[in-house]
Amino acid sequence: MAELTLQQITESGDQVDYANAGEAGDTVDNAGSTFLHIKNGGGETITVTIAAETTSVPNSIYGSLTKANASIAVEAAREAVIGPFKVSAFNNSDDEIEITYTAVTSVTIAAFYINASQL
Repeated sequence: MAELTLQQITESGDQVDYANAGEAGDTVDNAGSTFLHIKNGGGETITVTIAAETTSVPNSIYGSLTKANASIAVEAAREAVIGPFKVSAFNNSDDEIEITYTAVTSVTIAAFYINASQL
């Protein structure tokens, strides 16, 4: 898995850097405000999935709560945004989220965050 560069969104703006989607998937740091922008330049719909690392959480009222993977279908020649991702549900032991794709041909991705202290 390749690690994506996390880009900050600021008031002054900046250029966006996209990476080719990794065939084995990608990772990116997550502090709870990370979201992804996916461009599907291919000819078929793809699915992008973010693995839930904590799938069952004890709950005093319901016994336990189940967290599913986050995923989005991105149609051919379309773009999509997904996120943010709750740290306690999606972060792996390296404080990253893990992203997989059903296909990667002509698929690019960028990862962003907003610094909450700047809001």
